[in-house]
Amino acid sequence: QVQLVESGGGLVQAGGSLRLSCTASGRTFSSYVMGWFRQAPGKEREFVARINWSGDKTYIANSVKGRFTISRDNAKNTAYLQIDSLKPEDTAIYYCAAGSTESSGATFYPGTWGRGTQVTVSS
Repeated sequence: QVQLVESGGGLVQAGGSLRLSCTASGRTFSSYVMGWFRQAPGKEREFVARINWSGDKTYIANSVKGRFTISRDNAKNTAYLQIDSLKPEDTAIYYCAAGSTESSGATFYPGTWGRGTQVTVSS
């Protein structure tokens, strides 16, 4: 089973950008659908983005569309979440996740989660 480690979070001013990385262990990274979720203080975990095995199909949640981009590099066993034009409401713990099956729309049912990386946006 794949293990996931997120990195790239931090404190950033509103309007700035961050690129989060999710590095996976194991040799089967390319067989997983990868996704990102976030959880803000006092709120439920929210699905943010999903990318298929080959990287040619992505889905971005409507709430962040136009500012978030998901990508992956199977040669590096890494998935990325590029976040631009950061807003204070983007403050959350961002979790990387891996799943075995593709899904449609704003859904994703991963079987493996990373521990998360904190993103804090100051106004």
